[in-house]
Amino acid sequence: MSEQKSFNLSHLNEKGEAQMVDVSSKNVTRRQAIAQGQIRMKLATFEAIETGNTPKGDVLGTAKLAGIMAAKQTANLIPLCHPLPLHKIEVNIRGDKTLPGYIIEAKVITKAETGVEMEALTAVSIAALTLYDMAKALEKSMTIENICLVSKTGGKSGDYQQI
Repeated sequence: MSEQKSFNLSHLNEKGEAQMVDVSSKNVTRRQAIAQGQIRMKLATFEAIETGNTPKGDVLGTAKLAGIMAAKQTANLIPLCHPLPLHKIEVNIRGDKTLPGYIIEAKVITKAETGVEMEALTAVSIAALTLYDMAKALEKSMTIENICLVSKTGGKSGDYQQI
């Protein structure tokens, strides 16, 4: 019989009810998270976005701004996330003709008692959804894929790097 690892889920109290984690005893440290995702589309849609030939205007600029704004709203969107002072939010959207589509990356930095992984993931998710919204008149079959944490630094659990 294999041994099962037991996990203590910090977002659950002793009764199994959801709770916000108490981070008041943790040290304030510099924390950074990078998340990434992609949106895949038909080549014709990709080319229309690249040439600026879309009905709603600046697709990539709007998606980038939406990602930044979303990171700042994470605690309002994810029920048990702590509101954090965000010191840097960077959203980059890179075209990739081989998908075809776009790779979206968000980097978020803070000095706080808890990490910014959810803020980076939220930024990527909302940037992708906004890109979809801005281009849906051209194509409704676009797919948002592979949203994940790429890396994180700082905090008690240490650094993480996706392999």
